[in-house]
Amino acid sequence: MTERVEGHGGELALAALRANGVREMFTLSGGHVFPLYDAAHRHGFPIYDVRHEQSAVFAAEAVAKLQRRPGLAVLTAGPGVTNGVSGLTSAYFNASPVLVLGGRAPQFRWGSGSLQEMDHLPLVAPVTKHAETVFSAGDIPRAVTAALTAALTPHRGPVFLDFPLEAVFSVGDAELPAPAAVAPVEPDPDEVAAAGRLIMGAQRPVVIAGSEVYAGDAVAALREAAEALGVPVFTNGMGRGALPPEHPLAFAKARRVALSGADVVVVIGTPLDFRLSFGDFGDAAVVHIVDASSQRAGHVQPAASPAGDLRLILSALAGQPGDRVDHADWIAQLRTAEDAAKARDAEEMAADTDPIRPARVYGELRRVLALDAITIGDGGDFVSYAGRYLEPAQPGTWLDPGPYGCLGTGMGYAMGARVSHPDRQICVLMGDGAAGFSLMDVESLVRQQLPVVIVVGNNGIWGLEKHPMRAMYGYDVAADLQPELRYDKVVEALGGAGETVARAADLGPALARAFDAGVPYLVNVLTDPADAYPRSSNLA
Repeated sequence: MTERVEGHGGELALAALRANGVREMFTLSGGHVFPLYDAAHRHGFPIYDVRHEQSAVFAAEAVAKLQRRPGLAVLTAGPGVTNGVSGLTSAYFNASPVLVLGGRAPQFRWGSGSLQEMDHLPLVAPVTKHAETVFSAGDIPRAVTAALTAALTPHRGPVFLDFPLEAVFSVGDAELPAPAAVAPVEPDPDEVAAAGRLIMGAQRPVVIAGSEVYAGDAVAALREAAEALGVPVFTNGMGRGALPPEHPLAFAKARRVALSGADVVVVIGTPLDFRLSFGDFGDAAVVHIVDASSQRAGHVQPAASPAGDLRLILSALAGQPGDRVDHADWIAQLRTAEDAAKARDAEEMAADTDPIRPARVYGELRRVLALDAITIGDGGDFVSYAGRYLEPAQPGTWLDPGPYGCLGTGMGYAMGARVSHPDRQICVLMGDGAAGFSLMDVESLVRQQLPVVIVVGNNGIWGLEKHPMRAMYGYDVAADLQPELRYDKVVEALGGAGETVARAADLGPALARAFDAGVPYLVNVLTDPADAYPRSSNLA
């Protein structure tokens, strides 16, 4: 039996949101969306507010990523929406099911110059799966449910609705549609069989598993397939931790050796983009396994590319009939390279130098981070080291900006992570450049009692730009920041706490104090500006 709901537009929207599993709202206050706040307030629906709209969208995206359910951001009209576009775009590149509800100037005065009057849809349509203006209160439940269905349908992604002032403030009634129900996409069995034959016949196969393995709840199926096929597994994005570091088929440090020697490379749930050499692995055959046919690479011709529910595909590969090549020698070769790289990394992470080398920061962090800690990367050079030295032990514990590479995710992701996991460690790794984008939202964390630890790698430069520019031109411009700036004092002024660390020996005690503080706490680490992450450029 269908339920009928009535009330103003905010009431109607909230009924549909709750029916579809949305549990909180991230926002920055604006009059165009007051009815949404009114409904949330009167029904005990949590509201978390921020100091910049992009943080609201990033917080919603963190919820969507970590909990595999819709995240909600509510933005006022005009600049409220435009300030959120970078967050929407990141969610689009990350396939995150985020719903942004926007206010909109009144339709009955459209074209007369109302406050913050603009048509948002042409701006957001290219970076959303669905964008719509809802012109009547009674149509809001249908529109919310349809948008969330689109957001959750693979390939997942963000959606947008805006409500003219008179629509969201008006009273209406409507049937509450059934919650979004997305059936698994059945893969083509012939395509799966072709992929299976390639993997089973390979002498030196390699698997690279990405964020969609976690988003598609396919972690267990990945392990099943890896163990049944006996193939080494590397991970990126939220795929990290899908196999625990101690698993005999889990690798992290030997990727260059693996990809240069592989005869079949199996990429699962991540695009063949700049992070994976655009899918060019020399003479190796490429198997690209994706959650939707739209995600098949257009610039590469894979040998096989099954598309559909990743759980179904991986389970089918695990049960694929036929003889399998023994990969023991190949795995042993990679393990030798892995162990050698780990030994080198251990030396670097123990470096007792002043100025502090970034590797030492991560060596100390590995001592204090719990196995289920949520680690958030927001930066360029400093966060590149995190990808090298930190090894998530569990899936769903690593958040970074993803392939769009947008700085400023840190405080929004931290808010969404703390809301998602109130009892876990939340640690934001931030370059001093990235700190300029969102550090003011520490005030939002303090005010709403959401403690996190922030570690700033402070080298006083834009590291990924300064060093390459000097190599290319012999000089650099627009690449310097204030050296030794006291970002910890900024956090103190906003109601948190922190300290500056200039000596490697002081790192451990400072991190221990940070995780015991119970308030947002920033450890401002003065790192060596001459120590650049070993790659020539971030322009690829």
